[in-house]
Amino acid sequence: MTTPIDQIRHWLSQRFGTTPRRTTPDDLPPPKRPDNTDLADQRLIVLDLETTGLNPARDQVIAIGAVAIDGMAIPLRDQFDLILQRPELDIRETVLIHGIGPESLRRGHETEDALLRLLQWMNGDPVLAFHAAFDRRFLEKALRTRLGYNTGHTWLDVAEILPALFPDARIGKGRLDDWVDWFGLNVSERHHAAADAMATAELALIALRYARKKKILSLAALNDALRVGRRIQQLKNH
Repeated sequence: MTTPIDQIRHWLSQRFGTTPRRTTPDDLPPPKRPDNTDLADQRLIVLDLETTGLNPARDQVIAIGAVAIDGMAIPLRDQFDLILQRPELDIRETVLIHGIGPESLRRGHETEDALLRLLQWMNGDPVLAFHAAFDRRFLEKALRTRLGYNTGHTWLDVAEILPALFPDARIGKGRLDDWVDWFGLNVSERHHAAADAMATAELALIALRYARKKKILSLAALNDALRVGRRIQQLKNH
């Protein structure tokens, strides 16, 4: 399958008589750590994955959806949405959930190229996800096995941030749908990586705006607040 990047390389080769060097993990920007940058000046990546199952040791990533939060807003032009080319995978148990069938996997984007494009687009910015440990394990496995990329990014869990900032919210089991309903958001589609990333981004933006009102002005301060909250919860559980 010819990708847009392949077409650009071919055009450059014909135009200048050279083939540009393929981007490698060594060319990528290093991950940014939480610091005192004001949240209003921070770019964040909100990411959601679709997978063949729930076990990162056995299952695989088949779709990546992500949006950016930049300047306390969600720029519609700053998004990432790709289905991976994985026709060899068995998706019979999950196709009814995410709707990605064999034909979509056959015509998807070449996996290594998609992962490199994702890392370039992320630009090392911190990552937010709902139940971030799930997405983190799957993405890090894909990056490690397909690209040999082992550099850890900063991750924050929106499922932890929301109850920490809104402890009085009555949200049942604390699922993404529960928080969407609590804040009255209009989500047109679920179990689609890009749509779930957008819903998570809207929730994250609500939380970040509220955090700034509480004088939590940076990711470093938010990280500290979450760390204190975890410690308090541990003491309560003993």
